Amino acid sequence: MSNIKKVPQRQCIGCGEMKSKKEMTRVIKTNEGEICVDFTGKKNGRGAYICNDVECLKKAVKNHGLDRAFKTSVPQEIYDELINSMEAQNAE
Repeated sequence: MSNIKKVPQRQCIGCGEMKSKKEMTRVIKTNEGEICVDFTGKKNGRGAYICNDVECLKKAVKNHGLDRAFKTSVPQEIYDELINSMEAQNAE
């Protein structure tokens, strides 16, 4: 028997590609209805994943990917926080 670990795959809400969870950023909606970015990937709540790419985020904004995933309107602050974190990661 091989000891190869299965890597969890998630679909990007922007481009629709399946990628490893670790390569993506998670946005969650808590039970209280609060929407926030989950950098740890461990917070409780309904999650949606997006690639660490500004172009994917633009596609998600255009096709209302987060709004559909959470069945509610997502505040602009969440998109701003995602853009800032992606730009910081790309600068490294």
